[in-house]
Amino acid sequence: MDIIQIVVIGIIASLLYIILKEINTSFAFFLVLITTILIFLVVIQQIGVIFQMIETLGTKANIDGIYMETILKIIGIAYIAELGANLTKDAGLQSVAAKIELAGKIFILILAVPIITAVIEAILSFVGSV
Repeated sequence: MDIIQIVVIGIIASLLYIILKEINTSFAFFLVLITTILIFLVVIQQIGVIFQMIETLGTKANIDGIYMETILKIIGIAYIAELGANLTKDAGLQSVAAKIELAGKIFILILAVPIITAVIEAILSFVGSV
């Protein structure tokens, strides 16, 4: 049922935006911002469930907790960067949106380096033992 709520909120906000952008563009953008936050609050509950499932899978697979935590951080950075970039695109600031996306990619790369290192070390130890 949550998806129906989100779609209804999105449709109502879209109709209001179409009407308001002709009257007051700054208020119309504020409506988009509030709608985005409202949808994010509805979705955040589901994200928590997904994170719990990923942690459970990591525990069952005997994966070190630091790697699972890093993967969850990477997922969080990706979603937050996309949300910020989309909001700035809606405001007409494509260049700022591109910088947000670049920053998100750099932070993801920084977090991924230890995982990449561990994978390479595991491959090298496997190849060395053959």
